[in-house]
Amino acid sequence: MKMRKILPYKFLIPDFQYTYSILLQKRPFSLSHVIHKDSCKILIAGGGTGGITMAAKLLKLGEKHITVIEPSEIHYYQPLWTLVGGRKKSLQRSCLPTSNVMPKGVDWIKDKVMAFDPSSNAVHTEKNGKIQYDFLVVALGIKLAYEKVKGLPEAFDSKGVCSIYSSLYVEKTAKAMEDFQEGNAIFTQPLNPIKCAGAPQKIMYLAEKVFYKDRKEKQRKLNIQYCFAQSKEAVFEKLGKEESSGTEIFKYEMLHITPPMVPPPSIRESSLSDASGFMDVNKNTLQSTKFENVFGLGDCVNVPTSKTMAAVAGQSGVVAQNLELAIKGKVLTHGYYGYTSCPLVTGYNKGILAEFNYEMLPEETLPIDQSRERALFYYIKKDLLPFLYWNFMLK
Repeated sequence: MKMRKILPYKFLIPDFQYTYSILLQKRPFSLSHVIHKDSCKILIAGGGTGGITMAAKLLKLGEKHITVIEPSEIHYYQPLWTLVGGRKKSLQRSCLPTSNVMPKGVDWIKDKVMAFDPSSNAVHTEKNGKIQYDFLVVALGIKLAYEKVKGLPEAFDSKGVCSIYSSLYVEKTAKAMEDFQEGNAIFTQPLNPIKCAGAPQKIMYLAEKVFYKDRKEKQRKLNIQYCFAQSKEAVFEKLGKEESSGTEIFKYEMLHITPPMVPPPSIRESSLSDASGFMDVNKNTLQSTKFENVFGLGDCVNVPTSKTMAAVAGQSGVVAQNLELAIKGKVLTHGYYGYTSCPLVTGYNKGILAEFNYEMLPEETLPIDQSRERALFYYIKKDLLPFLYWNFMLK
């Protein structure tokens, strides 16, 4: 049977983000309730972008018995952190209490997933113990692994070392850019899969505009291995031809680190994972390759596309529709074909908008050349997408 292709809901709406976010922050009560339970019909592991979006979509489809496991009390819109580091947004504008974004009618277990036992239809949590489920959606994201770089995270205590990938260090990026006067500013990107692979380039482009204006800098392919905070040195592995391999030491005055990232241990050490540790799913149906009552989406799954918020938007509709079919015992007919998007900020007040699929073919939204730098794409990134996220995607 031919699978139906579901695309993300794409539309443009004026920017009322600030007004709506303030209203959300002032709500005096939670729209969901925190509970303790040991069994449920639909269990969503993870209450980040993927988990909250899934819960909202399932509610719209008429599902009444949905439980979300999520330990965090603060929910972040992480794509905004490029602009937080770039001194155009505040960290406060990127977050809301989790209780404010948890959909009304969803049971929230404020706990951490420790292990999966899909053969027994069970999830083990840190505080609530074992929780049984009929159907499971895994949306645990990806784990930052700063500790895999020798000298980190200790080096973040020193001047000039920063990262936009963590709420702990993103504001240091703005300070490092402000303090930088001369010398080397180094921006790293690891080889392994990371969330929003365009982000290290975005912050570099913003910094370049601050530091050098129109000056051109030669780029090298580098991968950080470890850094010495006291001597202001970073050691890199050179990538490329074998004869040019080895390591090289660079002095820095500013060092922006994109950390290695790994699947959460609860997935990596379970029968849900593939050899790389990511959750093994059918790349079209997003159903587990091993367990028919388990689905996954977001940064934790092994689909061959960029890990972005836009990818979650595309995947969530497919998972919701296919989960409904699975509950009814029907054949899965909805397919995800790799849609992802990166609004690539190339400077202040300009950017491009990349949208593509598994085959790296364009799937562009607008009837204009999106590969051309435009102010429109910068403001889509800065104002429109945050508004859509808080007021539509999570609802």
